[in-house]
Amino acid sequence: MITQILKILRVLASEDSPMQISMAIALALVMGLTPLFSLHNLLVLIILLSFRINLGAFLLAWAFFSGLAYLLDPMFHNLGMTILQHSALQNMWTEMYNSAFWRLTSFNNTIVMGSFVAAMLAFIPMLLILNFLIRRYRSHVLVFLKKSKLVTWMQSSRMITRITSAME
Repeated sequence: MITQILKILRVLASEDSPMQISMAIALALVMGLTPLFSLHNLLVLIILLSFRINLGAFLLAWAFFSGLAYLLDPMFHNLGMTILQHSALQNMWTEMYNSAFWRLTSFNNTIVMGSFVAAMLAFIPMLLILNFLIRRYRSHVLVFLKKSKLVTWMQSSRMITRITSAME
């Protein structure tokens, strides 16, 4: 637990831009909330590997959102069922299911549909809110912590350095 907190603090204090960290967490939200072996997750991996995005933040957030997805699956099922059974969309779903490409996406599965829609609705707000919070953290909290005597003492202490390096 302590090592995870230290990793998060390292990521927040890293040289990466807040947008890189925010994008990593937002992409992890999409990949973590939706079933792993979905076609859209391939697109998430391509984006992740094509752009300069913090992989450490992505992996930590992916683990968190994957665990959260198990708790939210009943809600995703209900949302997916509502979307797939909407009478105005029936013809579109039928046409999509008759196409080989759309059948590969598994959007006819209620959990895939519900979790994908929920992740897409949360993606932009998550990205913007995290970007704002990371900027505020760096400009206020991190500056305060770097000036504090406790942090200065901990950085100079050999014992603390050995403990934190042993936990990695």
